[in-house]
Amino acid sequence: MKFFPTTVNMKLGLIVFAVIIALASLLYANGLVNRLRDRERAGMEIWAGAREEVARGAVGNPYLKEFYALGSNLDTDGDPETDRLRAALSWALRMPSGEHTNFFFSLISEYYQDVPAIIADSANEPITWRNLGISEEGPVSAADSARVRRRIAQMAEVYPPLSIVVAPGDGFAGLNQRVYYDESTLIRELRIFPYVQLLFVGLLIMVGYLGFSYVRRNEQSSLWAGMAREAAHQLGTPLSSLLGWNELMRQRGDADQEVLDEMARDLKRLTRVTQRFNDIGSMPRLTAQPLAPSIASTADYIRRRMPRSGVTLEVDVPDDLVAPLNAELFEWVIENLLKNALDATCGDECLIRLTGSAQGKWIHVDCVDNGNGIDRRHRKDIFRPGYSTKKRGWGLGLSLAKRIIKDYHGGSLVLLHSAPGQGATFRIELPRA
Repeated sequence: MKFFPTTVNMKLGLIVFAVIIALASLLYANGLVNRLRDRERAGMEIWAGAREEVARGAVGNPYLKEFYALGSNLDTDGDPETDRLRAALSWALRMPSGEHTNFFFSLISEYYQDVPAIIADSANEPITWRNLGISEEGPVSAADSARVRRRIAQMAEVYPPLSIVVAPGDGFAGLNQRVYYDESTLIRELRIFPYVQLLFVGLLIMVGYLGFSYVRRNEQSSLWAGMAREAAHQLGTPLSSLLGWNELMRQRGDADQEVLDEMARDLKRLTRVTQRFNDIGSMPRLTAQPLAPSIASTADYIRRRMPRSGVTLEVDVPDDLVAPLNAELFEWVIENLLKNALDATCGDECLIRLTGSAQGKWIHVDCVDNGNGIDRRHRKDIFRPGYSTKKRGWGLGLSLAKRIIKDYHGGSLVLLHSAPGQGATFRIELPRA
């Protein structure tokens, strides 16, 4: 059937489209994260530079004596140029020693307040830190010190450390420190966000798919029931008429009774088919009965209609296997399985076996053939409505059989095992009465 591959292609197309959307979302989020990382690195570089400027300002002016000596050596004759030089010296003496960087330093610190950072000395011993979840004030325990050192090693793998270097001056031993920092909470959350987003989208798609599948199954059930009842109704009237005409023809003396008997058997068969459609259109009534008579009668019917010689149909079902059954529908399932087995190409010697066994609370009925088997990639497709390997097949036989066993008898119908060239085994599992 052509519409089945079309449905499969549509599903594959939707999956590919969803994957493309997911990849695009991940790439876009990754681009945002990289831009934020660059911005944070630039901010941390400015922050380290501000600390360096503060340290330099703390050194003070090492040339104060020279400035005062210059001022005392200038003439006091009121020359404008001399007065300008005096003003320059006075301004240099009043210059703040690093305080001009404090505002900028505090601004950067507030803007990047969620960035974990550690300042260590030249020996990588931590001096101070922030946003590590470890108290920055008071005595630090040995466990917390070990945690800080571990974080230094982890941060060094994420970003290379920034250096704070101030040359030594008069009365100042100099400064050589390193700033280690990690990604901010915002970047870490942005890294996780696409996956969280995909998770929720996946859940939404799954819920939508399950809901759609549930609605579709209900629609299919209603369609199955409506078509089955309509078919039973349409067949009922002409069958009743044909049965009447058959009886009238029997009353004629010149009637061929053998032909009429064959017609009667076929009419009886059509009546049973009509009854099957009527049963599948509503919830059938189940009664506890042995499986052997239903299986044997169906096997006899198939034997009389085997299309060629060289086909052997064996039945081995014990009489003590009893299950709640609707005989008409159950025989329909057996008939479909046997017809599929006959359609399988099996050369000159075709063997079909029906076996029954009990396992605990369950009854197993296996239909085994030595045909050409079923490829592994098609195992999930054989029970789908519309899938068929036959040129004129409707792809409804196995789908209908599984529906009868699962929905009406509370059991299951599965392809137990199969391989190309090694036949196939279908198993019916029914609750034991």
